[in-house]
Amino acid sequence: MFEWIGWVATAVFAASYFFRRPASLRRIQALAAVLWIGYGIIIKAPPVIVANLVVAGVAMLSSFQRGEQGGSQEAEAK
Repeated sequence: MFEWIGWVATAVFAASYFFRRPASLRRIQALAAVLWIGYGIIIKAPPVIVANLVVAGVAMLSSFQRGEQGGSQEAEAK
C-alpha cells in the first residue's frame, strides 16, 4: 500500500545526480533518505531506518562543509 514512498525515494535519490553543485546533490540525497526513513517506519524495518538516519545526517553535514569537498557557496563566501 505504501510502496510508492520507496519508489519516490528512489526517484529523488537518482535525480540528485543531475544537480551540479555537490551541496545540492547531498541535500537532495538527504531528502531521499528521509523518505526512506518514513518508508522504513511504515514497514517496521529498523535496518532501513538506521541506515538512512546515518545517510541523511552525513549528507546534510557534508553539504555545509567548506573547501574542496563542495560545501555550499554561501558557506564559502563567509
